[in-house]
Amino acid sequence: MAYGFLSNLPGIVAALRDTASIASGPEDHPGGNRVTPPPRPSGAPRPTPAPGPAPPPALTIDALGKKCPIPIIMLADRIGEVAMGQTIQVLASDPASRTDVPAWCGLKSHEFLRATELPGDAGWAFLVRRCY
Repeated sequence: MAYGFLSNLPGIVAALRDTASIASGPEDHPGGNRVTPPPRPSGAPRPTPAPGPAPPPALTIDALGKKCPIPIIMLADRIGEVAMGQTIQVLASDPASRTDVPAWCGLKSHEFLRATELPGDAGWAFLVRRCY
C-alpha cells in the first residue's frame, strides 16, 4: 500500500466531487456556481478568446491516457519550468480535464487561453499562460 499525498490525491478528489453540491441547472442556483455562471447584465459583452493565432508553447505536457487529477498535478509540477508570460500546452484525454484545467488556472491565477480538440477524438490541447 502506497502512503503519500500523490497516491491518495485521486481518491480525495473523487470524494470531494461526490459530496459537492453541483447544480443541475440555473434554476437550482440563480446566482450561479462553478457549473452555471451568474447571469450577465443585459447588454454586457460576452467574453471572447484572444484574437489571432495562439502563441507557440514553451513547454508541452503529454498527459494523454492519464485520469484526472494527474494532468493537473503534472501541470502544477512543471509550470515553474517556463518563464512568466510564456505558455504551456497540456495534452489530455480525460473528459474531466475540460473543466479541471480552466478551474485550476482560475484558482492559481494563471491565464487559461484556449482548448482545442485533437484530431480523431484523441483528447484536447489546453493552452495556459504562466502569470507569476
